[in-house]
Amino acid sequence: MEVFKYSHIKNLLLATFMVSSAVLAIDDPYSEALLSLKAELVDDDNSLQNWVVPSGGKLTGKSYACSWSGIKCNNGSTIVTSIDLSMKKLGGVVSGKQFSIFTNLTSLNLSHNFFSGNLPAKIFNLTSLTSLDISRNNFSGPFPGGIPRLQNLIVLDAFSNSFSGSLPAEFSQLASLKVLNLAGSYFRGSIPSEYGSFKSLEFLHLAGNSLSGSIPPELGHLNTVTHMEIGYNLYQGFIPPEIGNMSQLQYLDIAGANLSGLIPKQLSNLSNLQSLFLFSNQLTGSIPSELSNIEPLTDLDLSDNFFTGSIPESFSDLENLRLLSVMYNDMSGTVPEGIAQLPSLETLLIWNNKFSGSLPRSLGRNSKLKWVDASTNDLVGNIPPDICVSGELFKLILFSNKFTGGLSSISNCSSLVRLRLEDNLFSGEITLKFSLLPDILYVDLSRNNFVGGIPSDISQATQLEYFNVSYNQQLGGIIPSQTWSLPQLQNFSASSCGISSDLPPFESCKSISVVDLDSNNLSGTIPNSVSKCQTLEKINLSNNNLTGHIPDELATIPVLGVVDLSNNNFNGTIPAKFGSCSNLQLLNVSFNNISGSIPAGKSFKLMGRSAFVGNSELCGAPLQPCPDSVGILGSKCSWKVTRIVLLSVGLLIVLLGLAFGMSYLRRGIKSQWKMVSFAGLPQFTANDVLTSLSATTKPTEVQSPSVTKAVLPTGITVLVKKIEWEERSSKVASEFIVRLGNARHKNLVRLLGFCHNPHLVYLLYDYLPNGNLAEKMEMKWDWAAKFRTVVGIARGLCFLHHECYPAIPHGDLKPSNIVFDENMEPHLAEFGFKQVLRWSKGSSPTRNKWETVTKEELCMDIYKFGEMILEIVTGGRLTNAGASIHSKPWEVLLREIYNENEGTSASSLHEIKLVLEVAMLCTQSRSSDRPSMEDVLKLLSGLKHLEDGRTSKEG
Repeated sequence: MEVFKYSHIKNLLLATFMVSSAVLAIDDPYSEALLSLKAELVDDDNSLQNWVVPSGGKLTGKSYACSWSGIKCNNGSTIVTSIDLSMKKLGGVVSGKQFSIFTNLTSLNLSHNFFSGNLPAKIFNLTSLTSLDISRNNFSGPFPGGIPRLQNLIVLDAFSNSFSGSLPAEFSQLASLKVLNLAGSYFRGSIPSEYGSFKSLEFLHLAGNSLSGSIPPELGHLNTVTHMEIGYNLYQGFIPPEIGNMSQLQYLDIAGANLSGLIPKQLSNLSNLQSLFLFSNQLTGSIPSELSNIEPLTDLDLSDNFFTGSIPESFSDLENLRLLSVMYNDMSGTVPEGIAQLPSLETLLIWNNKFSGSLPRSLGRNSKLKWVDASTNDLVGNIPPDICVSGELFKLILFSNKFTGGLSSISNCSSLVRLRLEDNLFSGEITLKFSLLPDILYVDLSRNNFVGGIPSDISQATQLEYFNVSYNQQLGGIIPSQTWSLPQLQNFSASSCGISSDLPPFESCKSISVVDLDSNNLSGTIPNSVSKCQTLEKINLSNNNLTGHIPDELATIPVLGVVDLSNNNFNGTIPAKFGSCSNLQLLNVSFNNISGSIPAGKSFKLMGRSAFVGNSELCGAPLQPCPDSVGILGSKCSWKVTRIVLLSVGLLIVLLGLAFGMSYLRRGIKSQWKMVSFAGLPQFTANDVLTSLSATTKPTEVQSPSVTKAVLPTGITVLVKKIEWEERSSKVASEFIVRLGNARHKNLVRLLGFCHNPHLVYLLYDYLPNGNLAEKMEMKWDWAAKFRTVVGIARGLCFLHHECYPAIPHGDLKPSNIVFDENMEPHLAEFGFKQVLRWSKGSSPTRNKWETVTKEELCMDIYKFGEMILEIVTGGRLTNAGASIHSKPWEVLLREIYNENEGTSASSLHEIKLVLEVAMLCTQSRSSDRPSMEDVLKLLSGLKHLEDGRTSKEG
């Protein structure tokens, strides 16, 4: 009944519209045309609800359309002069058939919508247009011909669409055009040389397409252009020296454009230039000192190239310079003292070069310095004494140098948010006054020579998320009593610091996820209040002097994955509750005084003997079985019963021996099979496995390498991969397989064991029935599931790269090798399999060559992970896009991803931005520029922060 009612109303409305249209056709052509346009559009939010003709209305020479949203008319309300449909969430295909009526229209704005299909050529019937804005839509196909008809056009904005084909050369015929924005589409080919003949152009934006060829030198004729962005394309060749003739240019961005060669000295002729961005190219040579002639220059970013030499001394003349970034190059020498004299300098990024000497002593004294990153160089000396004198320094990143001295110059730097000084030679006490650092989020002082303990006022750093002082061997002191109560603290690391104290109570530890306190002199017991740390994922208290029982409360933490209590003096039993911890990956209690039995939970099957050895009274799998009853041959049995039993057992052994001998003779010496089982698989024989395989397919008929599914005698379903190997290589290959079998993590598919003879080997894996990532790409899934998948893959790779020794490259990371368990948790399949194949074919590279190959494959894992992120966040749209994605402007790419993940919350939008930044880092063209998987995981966990994906590749 409801369906009929709705249909009836719809028909009445349609009939009313037709009658109204018949009337309007005579007296109100503008309203008629706009209603026709409305009928073409998809308007789910009913943004055009007031586009209606009132019933019974009487025309008085005016147009009804003049009162509609987005419509402007002349003073008499008789002629439509402007149509603005921007940001109304409209969609559909625009036919353009209505446009011929709007002969006086001067402005058409369709931006920030979801229009698709080809841009109609009839739009060029709007010959009075001065502004056409179709940006941020999904118009596709070639840009239609005919635009020279719009001779009054001043602004053409087609930013962020899906246009393809060549850039139309006829745009250059628009004599009045001042703004041309064709960025963020898929235009191909070269920039037309005709683009150098614009007469009035002031703004040119062609970035983020797929343009190639060389940049035409004719662009140097554009004497009216003040802003030019042509980067994020795939050009060949160098920067034309003629660009230096663009006398009015204020903003030049040719970043990410695959350019090579030198920076032409002629750029120094750009006397009005304020911003120069040439980062992420392949430029070489030294930076021209002549650039100091550009007096207005405020932003200079030459990062991520192959520049050599030093920072020109003449740069001290750039008194307006706010940003100087030369990070990620091969530069050397000292940082000129004159850089510290620049009165406007706010950001200095020189990290990942070969700079030596000390930082300028007066750095920070003459400007409002906000961000300094000089990490990964060969710098020495102290932190400049006035580096924070302006009170605005929020990021100081100096890790991996040879800095010395103390922290007095930043002790009360109240503006600090992020401080990274790890891997240096700093000494003395940690003089940071946390009570005066209200905004500090991240502090890493690890791998230095600090003494005097952790500052007692650390509990006043209420925003602190990450704190690491590990490997300051003489630090000493205690753990301040209120440390765990820090409301935002996620990671607390103080390993190998000589700390001598009890563990303070775990009160109000609502955010802590990682506690690393191994290799200290801690004593006492683990407080029962540890149960309040409900977000704790890892706790490492190994190599201390802790005593008492392992508290039952520790086993109640729901997300706890790694617990290392080894090399202490714990006694008592392992809490039985650990057996039901679904996330537990490792409980290491080795070398204590633990007794009783190891819990029989599923997670304990994943752990090797090394996690439990050194406890003489501990038993149960994977150690020796526990004595659970008196044997039938014990003292309580009569000799008569014993004799009968012995005779029966002996007869059984003889019969079994005869049967085995006959079977052995039938199979022959060549088909001898051996079985190696890892934790989690019962001790089956090779014959059990072969029998199970034969029920599915004959082993010798499987293509090599191949996959088949088999059901073992206890009903366990496994996946079996077959490999043919050479007898001479079977030993080294099997040793590597054992390494793979001992690699256990919640995001890895378990290798349960392998069955082999001198010529064949069968690898037995857990069978996970919920499909793989390649299949899931074809389905619609929400952002939360995508993010969980990305993080899970990152965790698995991080384990292989950083917690396995030597590191294990995955070697074949692709969507079909990511499978899901019953909880849709991702697991990496076939990790290391590529190396198994290499070993099985008799490949025996030298140690150095093998290390080189491994390093290359680890880097390729990271690159493939970045590509996989792009594929996940776009639902499979972007595949193998690691190289091409860098040619798109950041804001274009980010918007596309936002649109493809509609309905996400504000926090999810932050996650999307973070994940995309990680993908961009992982797919850097130079492997040395990519982060480690350890850093990737920190970024995804929020322990590192990326403020700007373009200029801040360091956390």
